[in-house]
Amino acid sequence: MAAVIDLRSDTATRPTQAMREAIAAAVVGDEQKREDPTVNELERRGAELLGHEAAVYLPTATMANQIALRILTEPGDELLAEENSHVLLSELGGPAVHSGLVTRGLRGVTGRFSPEQVRAAYRDRTSMHVSPTRLVVVENTHNSSGGRAWPLAEMEALAATCRELDMRIHLDGARLMNAVVATATPAAEIGRHFDTVTLCLSKGLGCPLGALLAGSSELMAKARRGKHLFGGAMRQAGIVAAAGLYALDNHVERLAEDHARARRLAGTLAAAGLPVDLQQVETNFVQLDVGPL
Repeated sequence: MAAVIDLRSDTATRPTQAMREAIAAAVVGDEQKREDPTVNELERRGAELLGHEAAVYLPTATMANQIALRILTEPGDELLAEENSHVLLSELGGPAVHSGLVTRGLRGVTGRFSPEQVRAAYRDRTSMHVSPTRLVVVENTHNSSGGRAWPLAEMEALAATCRELDMRIHLDGARLMNAVVATATPAAEIGRHFDTVTLCLSKGLGCPLGALLAGSSELMAKARRGKHLFGGAMRQAGIVAAAGLYALDNHVERLAEDHARARRLAGTLAAAGLPVDLQQVETNFVQLDVGPL
């Protein structure tokens, strides 16, 4: 039987032998009581990396997103996001189920939308008939647009608009480190413009599971309550948190190798006459239009 390389998603990554050894050697404690030294160190490192005061370690990035939405809003508030974003299309209606939110999608270009679009969509709190717009969610890189990255200046402008309108802004940075590598922009320089930031550890970084949610100390205290509420509190979680520490030390720079392989694959497919837009290959995604085939 021929060998198969699974290129469906970067979620197919598996721990390296060195990561497995780090997992086996992890010092653990009761994470739920904040007594696991490995989890505590990962949270400290994550907060520093993402430009915030504190971070919370969680099982998944979807849980991180949903906790962020809950602590940044009140039931009945409205959330704005790009119409094909993960939080709108791939989290099973979580904003409504978990936080009682109304959602509205904005038409994006490669997953990005403008401050002008936010202003046009904004609904203030004075009306007695419509849901007030309270939160904007940015996805960087943007999954359904083929892993496209947001320019820093556009995120800065969007965050400034949200502050002006007294709105909160969350970064779904499940693949943030791909954006960091592709744009040569430090994660903290991106993260500091957002109230909360999600970072997934189990995609290109290769961990078996795990995500970080970062924000102010006040917000992360609320996030810890949300973690318990959503069933995300763990016990000897240092076993998996050790993989996160190893990934931050050893796998971030290697994302550039993934990006180079994606460009090489796209170039090979295009040279064979297959419909691939090489200009859209910015990170680790290659989109092939199979309709004409």
